[in-house]
Amino acid sequence: MGTRRNELTRQAARLFAEKGYHGTSIGDLAQAMGVQKGSLYAHIDAKADLLWEVARDGAAAFHAGLDGVEEAPTAAGRIRLALRAHLRVVSEQLDVATVFIREWRYLDGERREAFVSERRRYEERFRALFREARELGELRADLDDGTATLLALSAANWAYTWITPDTDTDALADRFLELLLDGMRGYSTPR
Repeated sequence: MGTRRNELTRQAARLFAEKGYHGTSIGDLAQAMGVQKGSLYAHIDAKADLLWEVARDGAAAFHAGLDGVEEAPTAAGRIRLALRAHLRVVSEQLDVATVFIREWRYLDGERREAFVSERRRYEERFRALFREARELGELRADLDDGTATLLALSAANWAYTWITPDTDTDALADRFLELLLDGMRGYSTPR
């Protein structure tokens, strides 16, 4: 039963990414699984359960990417590795990342609150990288860490709309960071 449920979650991620959560019907999910609509209810109580699972899987994937960021000699180097990890998740788990970035808005109640909390925690982890780089003098002293984080993540998140499987995500992250940091280094003072 676990394997069938995993397949259902994978198909839900694909359909939610392609058609949107509201554009995907139980019938679409059943067709993708090759079963009757009623058979799906052996695995879920409602379509919202699948949205929750996919969104939660996305949060876990992005956090795992940050967990895997190796130490770098500089704080800016850690930002580079974090952007690489983020874009790698978008590229390698495009359906899940798309739901994480776009479709989470349709979560309700406690699930929505839990998801928003995870997104904020993820953003705070990025914000800490920018704060560290600023405090070490690697970025301009007047940098707004929150705005820098939102700018970096917004640029990286939007990649779900155009990234292809053959995209070199490390090179892409490096180009993103160079563009971002060239504007942020302006007032830094060497330590």
